[in-house]
Amino acid sequence: MRTTNEILSAAQAVKAKAALLSTDEKNRALLNMADELEASAETVLKANAEDVEAARGTVPDVMIDRLSLNPSRIAGMAKGLRDVAALPDPVGRVLSSVTRPNGLLIERVSVPFGVIAAIYESRPNVTSDVAALTLKSGNVAVLRCGKEAARSARAVCEALRRGIKKAGLPEDLVSVIEDTDRASSVELMKAVGRVDLLIPRGGAGLIRTCVEQALVPCIETGTGICHVYVDEAADLDKALKIVENAKTSRPSVCNAEEVLLVHEKVAPAFLPALFDLLTKKRTDRGLVPVEFRPDEKAAKILGMKPADGPIFDTEFLDYILAVGIVSNVGEAIDHIARHSTHHSEAIVTENAENAERFLREVDSAAVYHNASTRFTDGGEFGLGCELGISTQKMHARGPMGLSELNTYKYLIRGNGQVR
Repeated sequence: MRTTNEILSAAQAVKAKAALLSTDEKNRALLNMADELEASAETVLKANAEDVEAARGTVPDVMIDRLSLNPSRIAGMAKGLRDVAALPDPVGRVLSSVTRPNGLLIERVSVPFGVIAAIYESRPNVTSDVAALTLKSGNVAVLRCGKEAARSARAVCEALRRGIKKAGLPEDLVSVIEDTDRASSVELMKAVGRVDLLIPRGGAGLIRTCVEQALVPCIETGTGICHVYVDEAADLDKALKIVENAKTSRPSVCNAEEVLLVHEKVAPAFLPALFDLLTKKRTDRGLVPVEFRPDEKAAKILGMKPADGPIFDTEFLDYILAVGIVSNVGEAIDHIARHSTHHSEAIVTENAENAERFLREVDSAAVYHNASTRFTDGGEFGLGCELGISTQKMHARGPMGLSELNTYKYLIRGNGQVR
C-alpha cells in the first residue's frame, strides 16, 4: 500500500504532462476507462457487497442506498465517463481578448489547476465522476474515500487506471488513497505546494472540517437544506408531484428536499392530500412512509403535535420532512434566507410575478420554478457528471463540471513594448 506522501509525489510528477495532454489523448483514455470499468463489473460488485455488508447496522438504512452499486449503476458510471469524453475540452479556451492602445495583445486563457484532491464519503460512484472530470480538464486526481466505501473505491480506481494505461498515459493521473485513517485526510488538507485544490464531498461535518482546517485552497460543497415553497397560486396537482419527487426519489442526497413551506391559503387543502400521498399511499405500496415534522400551524391542520427541535436547520437525509406555513412569498423568501444552506430551492406557482421574485431574491446556487430540486446535478445540467455541488460564491457555484476545474492565466504578446 502506497503512503499518502508517495501518492502525492507521484501526482506531482505527472502534473505537467496532464496539463499538456491533447484532447484526443484524454478522450481515448476516458473511453478505455469506461470499457475497463464495465469489464470489471463483477470484481467491483463483489468489493461493493463486502462494503455494504460491513456497513449494515453501523449507518442508517437510507445511507446503504448511497453506498450500494448494481449493474445499472456501474453502467451509469461508465456512461458518465463516455459523456465527459464527448464534451468540449475546457483547456486552452480564450476567455477574453483585448488589444491595448500600445499594441499589446492580452488574452485570458483557461488552464488546469494541477493536482486536485477529493475527500468523499460513502458514494463509490464519486470515484469515476471525479476521475473523468479531472482527467478531461487536464488535472491529476488524488482520491480519498471514506472507510465505508473503501473496497469499492479501490476496485473502481484499479479499473480506471488500467484504462489509462491502455491509452498509453501514466496511471498516476488517477490515484486512490487506501489509508482511511483520519490522518490521511489531514495530510491532504495540509499538503501546501502539492495539492492545488481540495474538494470535500460529504456531510456537514466533513465539509466544515475541511473548510476550517485546510491550508490548501478548498471549495465548500454540498450540505443541502433544500426548500420547496407551494405558493397561493400553485397548481396543487403539480405541487404534489414535485414535493413527492423532491423528498422521496432519493432522500439521502444533498439535492433532496428537507423543508416544505406552504402558503396559508392553500395549506388546508394541500397538506392533508400530501400527507395521504407520502404516508398511507406509500405504505400501501410497500414503500417507506415520510415522517412529517410540522410547525404549530401545520400541525394544527394535520391534527398532529408540533415537532420539537431545530426542524428547519436539519439536513435529515432521510424520509423526514419539516413543514412550515407562511403567509406570502416574501415570508417564504425570508424563511429560506434564515435557514437555507444556499444549495437548491424551488417555488411552485402559476403566478409569474411571484415566480420571478422568488428566482431573483433567493440567494442559492440553484433556484427553481415549477420543478424538483433533484435536478441539481452535473449530469442533469449537461455537464456529463459533477465533482461536487459548490454552495460558496467564489470561483465555482452549483454543480462543478469541466470549466469549474480550470483556472486561467494571462498570455500577453508584444513587439518590443516597454513601460
